[in-house]
Formats: sequence, structure tokens, C-alpha cells
Amino acid sequence: MSNNLPSQAEYVIIGGGIIGLSVAYHLTRLNFRDVLLLERDQLTCGTTWHAAGLVTQLRATENMAKLAQYTAELFKELQELTGQPTGFRQSGSITIAVTPERLEELRRGASMGRSFGLDVEMIDAAEAKRRVPLLDTTDVLGAAWISSDGMTNPVDTARAFATGARQGGATILERTPVTRIVVEKGRVHGVETENGFVRTEKIVLCTGIWTRTFAADLKWTVPLQAAEHFYVVTEAIPNLPQDLPTIRDMDAGFYAKADAGKLLVGFFDYNNGKPWGGNGIPQDFSFDALPDDFDHIEPYLSAAIDRMPMLADIGLQLHFNGPESFTPDNRFLLGPAPDIEGLYVAAGFNSCGIESSGGAGKVMAGWMSTGIPSSDYWEMDVRRAMPFQRNRRYLHDRTVETPGNLWALHWPHKSPATARNVRVSPLHDRLAAAGANFGEIAGWERPQWFGTPGKAANQHASFARDDWFHSSGEEHRATRSGATLFDQTSFAHLLVQGPDAPALLQYLSTNDVDVPLGRVVYTPWLNERGGMESDVTVARIGEEEFLVVTAAVQRIRDLAWLRAHAKTAGQVYVSDVSSGYATVSIMGPGSRDLLKRVSPADFSDGAFPFGTAQEIEIGYGLALAFRMTFVGELGWELHIPAEQALGIYDALVAAGNEFNLRHVGYVALNTLRIEAGYRDWGADISDEDTPLESGLGFTVAWNKNADFIGRTILSSQRGQIPRRRLVQFAVPNALPLLFGTEPIWRNGILVGYLRSAGFGHTLGCGVGMGYLHSENGVNAEWLSAGAFEVEIAGKRHPAIASLRAFYDPTRTRVKGQWRKPEDIIAPEILAAKHKG
Repeated sequence: MSNNLPSQAEYVIIGGGIIGLSVAYHLTRLNFRDVLLLERDQLTCGTTWHAAGLVTQLRATENMAKLAQYTAELFKELQELTGQPTGFRQSGSITIAVTPERLEELRRGASMGRSFGLDVEMIDAAEAKRRVPLLDTTDVLGAAWISSDGMTNPVDTARAFATGARQGGATILERTPVTRIVVEKGRVHGVETENGFVRTEKIVLCTGIWTRTFAADLKWTVPLQAAEHFYVVTEAIPNLPQDLPTIRDMDAGFYAKADAGKLLVGFFDYNNGKPWGGNGIPQDFSFDALPDDFDHIEPYLSAAIDRMPMLADIGLQLHFNGPESFTPDNRFLLGPAPDIEGLYVAAGFNSCGIESSGGAGKVMAGWMSTGIPSSDYWEMDVRRAMPFQRNRRYLHDRTVETPGNLWALHWPHKSPATARNVRVSPLHDRLAAAGANFGEIAGWERPQWFGTPGKAANQHASFARDDWFHSSGEEHRATRSGATLFDQTSFAHLLVQGPDAPALLQYLSTNDVDVPLGRVVYTPWLNERGGMESDVTVARIGEEEFLVVTAAVQRIRDLAWLRAHAKTAGQVYVSDVSSGYATVSIMGPGSRDLLKRVSPADFSDGAFPFGTAQEIEIGYGLALAFRMTFVGELGWELHIPAEQALGIYDALVAAGNEFNLRHVGYVALNTLRIEAGYRDWGADISDEDTPLESGLGFTVAWNKNADFIGRTILSSQRGQIPRRRLVQFAVPNALPLLFGTEPIWRNGILVGYLRSAGFGHTLGCGVGMGYLHSENGVNAEWLSAGAFEVEIAGKRHPAIASLRAFYDPTRTRVKGQWRKPEDIIAPEILAAKHKG
């Protein structure tokens, strides 16, 4: 136990694994010297010491990939920067495919990697054999090769971070367990240790498999669970090349790498993971291993021997089993606690901690020192976690699946199979009977598409135009031509009340929300750099009362944003009333006639104009009806007291028989909104995208009598041609489907990638949106002067670019003006389809 504990520090890092040490190192690189790292035992004693040390850069999203790419670049120079050897070498990696589905995924992944600036080469079986002779490639269909991937020694690399941090002025104390985080009045005050108290206003938990328990003591949900992770090390192999590339056979569930003249072979077990330590990790667990379980890994080891036949004649020197932490969605947990100012986390790395350590440390150092992230890290943001996710049974059952999900085929619209039905709509059983195929988001069960009852529930989407594609296509077309029903109960509902509620919401919103009673306003909420922290719908339901409706995944983030600003806003009261509402949307040109059958309300344009809300009688119940749309058609959202939802739903369905009412899932909702150019926060817009870059300038009320966050930045962009802009794309004659992340080329130069995409069934072709970059500005003239292509699975297809939606850009259908779909489709789409 240290006797050198300071009484205060500007930054306190809890945990001395590679992540905590990287945070300390990067804080000192930002010239912060008052940095204190506290380790309960010895550095790297938790999980860092037994990590395999792979450095892989192709990840599921751009920013996850950039963390890994930065890490690889840093590892190349870390020894020179610190004087501490790391053992890093770039020997490349090869991932093989033995099924057509895996080959398609690798091809799409290679295209995605190129859009992220990573050189991924697709090679055939013969070339795979040439580069890695020990492989049996008889059944290999192809492989992905990344020459810049590599491996490092985890302990030596962690020591290099520690050396660099100390050189920069940080204090690192081992054998100094933190016993409590002290919080006063909603903000960090300090930490208690076995050796005394340290006052601080900024703490980051880098405590690995212990993090959930640390956070739970503060009623903060940091959902991760330890699972057993296995590898074996062979005896020495004569003439084994030290520059052997890392080998992955994802379908067989194993990886292999050279390890000091031996071969380390590790495993990811499909739907058979072994959660460990659910009731708490022992505090004295240090440099420890878990009991061996050869029977558990034997099928994967046998597959590895089949793939590398020389292993059959080589003995095993070591069988190792050690814990790694996994999260419910296989994404990291980074960022601030939603309700405790000054408290952060960097944990839950899903066996990717070494390869992401440099990037994660840099991100957290910047986030803690400035208060905002340097880029859009929403997919890793801990504020996406829902309170129920700290339930230990939930985490245990989900973690049976999550280790294998890292390498399972990532089908479009895929959801986990385990720990389901946590949050269900009151309409769930009715929807299941109607043939819903359910997906899961933020714990909610939501229909993805509807098919034959009993059959659709067991299907999954694929990369091909099979049942899911045809079912969602019928739902899409029905919304354009008739009346359709969407269950959107997963919406979060936040009630803002009090004399100062109008002023608070005006300050948060770019649009003018101080509107007459009964008006509904769509508005972004910005941060100080002009990026969109969220986009919400605000309904004024009283003089001092507003209902804020936001997406399910943004509930905790938006609630925290509201509450943080309400603290200094006077008399404002914020309540989460989400559980009190079910939401049913009736959309399409037949929506008005259907609603008139079940409600005495006047739904005419004069009595119920767009952007207004009214309480209506419907069936035997009451609903707050918003005339809004996310699909580009006439329609109403019905926000219903949860206990009345079944009765109102039944009334709608009974009356709907006359109108051929059809249920619609979220796959069709997505393709409908992309056709119509509606943005989706988390996909098309984020906290680093401004409204002017995103084509949402109409949401900025420049003349309102109130300031708003981010106005200074927006004012500097106003009137300028943006160098970065969200653009609509159509790929008229491509057979392969678009799903997002596909690279965009202009005149043979990579200029961006699709942030979201799907098949536009009204347009009859693939559609998407993506940000383009040009130093000379992105405008209509620049678009018309270029020849665009979208790359799908390694092949480029001619594309059309536009700043306007390809379907009904003037929103005539939303206003209730009936025009045939073919009369409001962009003429360039019709011309291209005719030519094709």
C-alpha cells in the first residue's frame, strides 16, 4: 500500500490495466500533469496480462475502426516515444471464408474498410495458401487480407503507457484500492482509498471486469459481464515464421498467431459462452486464471487442427482460461455518467481492449478535459445503456451469446437471440398474432416486418432479396397507397413543466418551440460546437407544459441533457413518463378516412393542420394525436395512455378491414423515410453534424427572441457553401442491396460513404444518404459536375446524387395533396430506370 497518496488531483483514473494507463498517458500528452492513477494491486493484473495481443483494425463502425487505426499507428512509435519496448509488429492478418454468406460479408467489410481509410484486399484461396502455407484451403472460397494488422505484447505495451505517463508527470500508485467514490449534490467530490481520501472533480473508471459493481454502488448502469475466454499454446514449432499473419476462421470460431516460436490458438464459442463472476469478482483476483474446460473448447480446437493440419503432430504446452468483459451489444462503454457530473467510464471492450487501447485513451482524455467527445462515439457511449441492463440474470443470459456474436455472421437487421422480451408494447401479442418478426433495440421488442404468423417469427434477414425483403416491400408500398399501422411504443416521452420550461426549451432548441398551445415542433438540440446532441419532437400541451418525444435509444441521453440544463434554469421539472404511453401511428393516403371511422374528431386540413396536436376520442379511449410523419405521407401519431392501447388498437384494426389496413415494421419504416429524405439521429445525423451540413437548415429559427446553444457556430456557417454535406443517393440498376457504410466515389476518388441505406420500393432502386467532403464546397453544381458510383461488396455501381429527396421533395403528400407516386419521383430516377 502506497504512502505517497496525494490529498487531491485534477484527474483520478481507477484501474491500472492497459486502458487506464493509456488514459493517463494521453492526459499527459495534453499537458495535464496533475493525473493520479490508482491500482488496487499491480499494473495489468486483471485481464491485460493474459490478453492475446492482437491488433485488428476493421471494426463495425467508422469511429470504432478509427480507434483501432490510431492504436496501430501509435504502437509503431510508442517504444521510441517512451523508451519501453512493446513487442509490436505488423505481420498482417487473414480472415478466410468457406461459405458464400461469409464471403459476401467479407467483401462488404472490405468495401466498408476502404471507406474508413483502411486497405483491405480480397484474395482467392490460392493466394491465401501462398501467404499462409500452413492453411488447408481446399474449401476456402476467398479471404480478406489486411497488411497493416499486427500484434503486440500486452504487458510490455501497458508498461510503455505507464512509462510515458510518468514521464509526463502522472502519478501511478499500485496496491491502493479505491473503496468508495464520493458524490455530493450530483457531482464527483473524491475517492476514498484504503490509504486515505483524494479530492477530485474528475474520475474515470477503467476497472475492467469490476466496473459494473463499482457503478452499481452509485445506481449507474454500466452493463458488462465477465465471460471465460480460452486459448491454447502449442509446443515449439520448428521453422514457424515469426512474421506469420494472424489467422481467423470465423465460421470455425478460432484465431491463431505466432507466439515466440509457438502457435497461440484462441476461441470464440458460438451460443455457448460461459459467463463468470455474475455475483461479483473477488477483489483479490490478480494474475489469476480460471479452471480449464477442455471439453468446452474441443470442437473449436478440432476445427483448428483441420484448418492447420500440422497441429495434429504438435503437442500443447498450455491450456489457458481467463475472464474478459462483454457488453449486451458487443460495443464498448465510454463516456460520462448521465446523472453524476465529472464521472466517466472506459470499459467493456469485448476482447478488443488491446487493439483499441490507444484510441480509447485518447478519446477519454479529450472527453474528460473538454466535456464533449472529439467525434461521434454514440455507438460506444455508455448513455445508451438502459437501467434494466444492470440486472444480473439478463447479463448472464445475454453473455452466453455475446462472445460468439463477435464473429457470427452479421445479417442485416440482426438482433440478439438471448435475454429477450424485457420491454414489450401492450400490443405485443396482437402483433405476434399478425405475423410480426421482432427485433430488439434498447430492450424493446419491435416488429421488423410482418409475414405468415408463426413462420415470420423464426426468420432472419439476409443479404439477398428473400422473404424479409418481399414482406417489407409490400408494407412499404401499402404505406404509399393506402393505410398502414405502425407500433412505435418504444418512443421515449419526457415531460417538461414549470414557469421556466418555455425558456429552457428555447435555449436547448434551434427551432422556435415557444408556440401556441397545441403546436408540435421538430427541432434539433445542439452542443457548443453546433453538432446535434439529439433531434426531438416538442408538443406544447399547456402554458407551462411540454411533451418531448424522442427515440428509444436516446432516452437516457436526452433525459440527462434536459436535467443537466434544468439545474440552472429556474423553476423547471423534468419527468420521464415513457412507461405511461403507447404510440400507434396511422400513415398513408388512407389514414384520414380510417381515423374518421373510429373518431368523431375533425381530421381535415383546416381543423387539424400539419404540426399540431389534439386530444381525440378514439374507440372507447382518448389519445393525444400528432399530425406528424416520418415516412413522407399523410398521417397521425397517436400517443395513447398505455392501459387504453389495446382497445384503441382493436378499434383501428376492426375499422381497417374496409381499407385493407396493413401492419408495418421498422425495416419498411426505414426505407420509407430514406426515400423521403428524413434523417435518423445516430445514423444520418450525430453530435458532430450541424443542421446546415445535414440539410436541416429549416429547423433553425434565426429570428426567434431567444438564444440557443450552438448558435455562434451555426452563424459562422450561415450563407457559406458547406465543405461537408449530407447528400441523397440512388443506385438505379444495382442488383445487390444497400445496407449502409458503402463507399461513395466521385470521378474515381473516394469522397464518403453511405450513413444509412435500403431499397426504395417506390423508386424501384437502392437509396441512401451520405456525407461528402470537398474543400471547394458541396453544392448542386459540384454534384452535377461529378460522376458518382457506390461500391457494394467490392463492385462499383453508377449512382445519382442529389441535395433533394428523390420522393416528393416538396412534401405534397404530407400536406394531404394527393398525387400519384410516379408523379413525384425525381425525373432522373425515372430516366435512369428506363435506360437501365
